[in-house]
Amino acid sequence: MNKAALLLIDVQKGFDNPVWGQRNNPEAESNIAALLTEWRKHAGSIIHVKHCSVSPKSPLHPDQPGNDFKAEASPLSGEPEFTKTVNSAFIGTGLEDYLHQQGLHALVVVGLTTDHCVSTSTRMAANLGFDVTLVSDATATFERTDTMGAHITAEEMHRVNLASLNGEFCVVKTTAETLALLDGK
Repeated sequence: MNKAALLLIDVQKGFDNPVWGQRNNPEAESNIAALLTEWRKHAGSIIHVKHCSVSPKSPLHPDQPGNDFKAEASPLSGEPEFTKTVNSAFIGTGLEDYLHQQGLHALVVVGLTTDHCVSTSTRMAANLGFDVTLVSDATATFERTDTMGAHITAEEMHRVNLASLNGEFCVVKTTAETLALLDGK
């Protein structure tokens, strides 16, 4: 696991804005912080991705304070940062080239939100040939309304998206399972 890069996707303050609705997994950021701390201890590769919305009213627009990284996931000097304007961390960012240049072929993905940028980036990473682990309790999402007007809870959105990804685009693990692999246990 120490040869895998930790890929943090959109761990930004704007996702605390109530405009998104109810969220699942309030422990996601603390799990992300735990993984980040251990990755840094092991001198592992860490990559931060930030969403820069093109919509001026979005909490994730570069002119909004919500565009900033959350404190528990802020990059340290020297940790690469990529900015994106679409759901995939690979489109228009140079991330794929960077991973190849660094000889990184495996990713451990965490971040926000499970059904948007995390899912899209996980799918694309797998399609590009990367070995992907998605950390289930270090991701979160929000409630939705389907096309028929039915309410879908954030937890249901999260579970269904993880189920859809697992085994085809990634291996889904918990923070504890991922940390155990990092420690070689």
